[in-house]
Amino acid sequence: MKKITLLMITAIPLFLHAQNNKMTPELLWSLGRLSVTGFSPDHQTLVYSVQTYSLKTEKSTNKYFFLDLETHESSATDLFDKKKFVQWDENGLYIKEDEKLMKSTDKGKTWKEVVNNLKDAENIRISPDGKWIAFSKPVLMNKVMATDIYPGLKKSTGQIYTDLNYRHWDSWADGKVSHVFLMPVSNPDKSPLDILKDEPYDCPQKPFGGKGDFVFSADSRSILYVCKKKTGKEYALSTNTDIYEYRIETGATANLTEGMMGYDAAPVFSPDGKSLAWLSMKTDGYESDKNDLVVMNIKTKKKVNLTAHWDETIDGGFLWANDQQSIFFSASVKGTRQLFRVNIPGSGTPPQVNQITKGNFNVNELWLQRGNSIVAGRTDFNHATELYVTSLPSGEMKAITHVNDSLYSKIKTGSSQLQMVTTRDNRRMGVWVIYPPDFDPAKKYPTLLYCQGGPQSALNQFYSFRWNFQLMAANGYIIVAPNRRGMPGWGVEWNASISKDWGGKPIEDYLDAIDAVSKAPYVDKDRLGCVGASYGGYSVYQLAGVHQNRFKTFIAHDGLFDMKSWYGTTEELWFANHDLGGNYWQKPVPESYVKFNPSNLVNNWNTPIMIVQGGKDYRVPIEQGLEAFQVAQLKGIKSKLLYFPDENHWVLRVHNALVWQHEFFKWLKETL
Repeated sequence: MKKITLLMITAIPLFLHAQNNKMTPELLWSLGRLSVTGFSPDHQTLVYSVQTYSLKTEKSTNKYFFLDLETHESSATDLFDKKKFVQWDENGLYIKEDEKLMKSTDKGKTWKEVVNNLKDAENIRISPDGKWIAFSKPVLMNKVMATDIYPGLKKSTGQIYTDLNYRHWDSWADGKVSHVFLMPVSNPDKSPLDILKDEPYDCPQKPFGGKGDFVFSADSRSILYVCKKKTGKEYALSTNTDIYEYRIETGATANLTEGMMGYDAAPVFSPDGKSLAWLSMKTDGYESDKNDLVVMNIKTKKKVNLTAHWDETIDGGFLWANDQQSIFFSASVKGTRQLFRVNIPGSGTPPQVNQITKGNFNVNELWLQRGNSIVAGRTDFNHATELYVTSLPSGEMKAITHVNDSLYSKIKTGSSQLQMVTTRDNRRMGVWVIYPPDFDPAKKYPTLLYCQGGPQSALNQFYSFRWNFQLMAANGYIIVAPNRRGMPGWGVEWNASISKDWGGKPIEDYLDAIDAVSKAPYVDKDRLGCVGASYGGYSVYQLAGVHQNRFKTFIAHDGLFDMKSWYGTTEELWFANHDLGGNYWQKPVPESYVKFNPSNLVNNWNTPIMIVQGGKDYRVPIEQGLEAFQVAQLKGIKSKLLYFPDENHWVLRVHNALVWQHEFFKWLKETL
């Protein structure tokens, strides 16, 4: 493996200019990745960073920029090069430098030390009145490491568990949980107050929670935090997160969403602090339930579900309008993600959702409203995130950052088209078809059926640094990407219909999509491949047993192969229980373990297959990929196992990602 990696690195200059000015894996990993850091309270200046990776060392660097939102001009700044941006509010610009919290009131020209004892602090927030600092840090609550239980046996690697939730995503439980702490600026030497003291629960939430999981109230008298107050088996079986209010003066805690049984998350106060908005799901244990936008009057505690009667789910962010009469949000619709607006109901004015933008792109993060415009992130199949200004109410969008324009101008891109396909049960399904650069309809092209993961994640105009349609098309493939059952953007019923039917109608949708698109004269029906990850990997395994020789090759990444062993090793059991219909020992046994179990169909396997598996993937653990590879090998099927011992459900390291891409296309070249 070392030799392969070294050869690959030395070949980078060639790859960067190869393939007739089309996208390559190395070019893809040379793109700048834009993210917003913060913005000034007057909405005049925005701070963003551009992350780039060294293809040689794998190390990333971040360059920071001030963006003037009046002139749309960017200027580089080194203020945050070795410092961490914390917050920019009416009190000033805050950064963390080592253990110190620093504040500037002149845009970084001069700095004043606020406190100097924040060594382990993460997700730092300063209260609106500037008098309090909140942050998170880990706290040891349970002794599960042998070295904690037996102090004299320091070389032991043992871990001892008596309940579930012993590992999550890509890490084993070490007995620590994350808590929110509170510190007064006037007396920073006083021990920080743990507002969840003695509670064995996490805030921020694992594995992806962050700064958005807790927020100060506008009057600085409370902290609101998101928490699932369950442990062990209860935690593994439930999605019931709630929003709690901690009163700083009294230390009292109240559950603001008691009786709301699904996910309640992302609390955001209105600009005047009189109302609170958050995203809410109804059903405990259903992580892909309809995501609604709820608003509560802080004084009366009256709640209103603004999107209850809207036939879609919110799978993007949201933003209070400056006038507080409405809220903007982004959500998937018909294979894209668009900007919407919903009004706050008054007397005789029920909530009404209106779509603002239209087009073949995704509106993703919403950052701020400035006059009659919204600043938001935008992507499409050919372009990574850039910032755009969206005019209101017209929805016209204009790019205000140009991080990757120079690189994109030197490569050829393909086009995409949303085709409507009639399924065998007479439903209309949107199917993205992505064409290679220089597409010639008089030629025939090898074609890939792309199977999306989730299973209830949207297939829209996303830009991935692994499953990148632009790169696949640049290698001469047509990509067929169906919005099969289970995807948001086509109504709540369509989104929900995949649960307990993984191997049923959604798999038929995939076959209907590839059959329909394959009727085009430019699709080479003798060179069809099928690829996907997670539920998409499951789909690959399932299709390998039912495709009736449609496909010439398969690639499955971290796919579910045997539902019984998967149920016995995955960590978020609420997902398995809801989507599979329960466990495998109940009576009657759910079809997920019988008819819809890929391992029960291996007698029909006869097609080359490449299997990719991460060693630290605890959502779809290692036995899934190994079992599938072992079956293929024992049946004498041409097969390959690409194993990354240090990767989780994704591939995050630069060299691993480049190996992934090169092995992906090498396999397709060999088998397709």
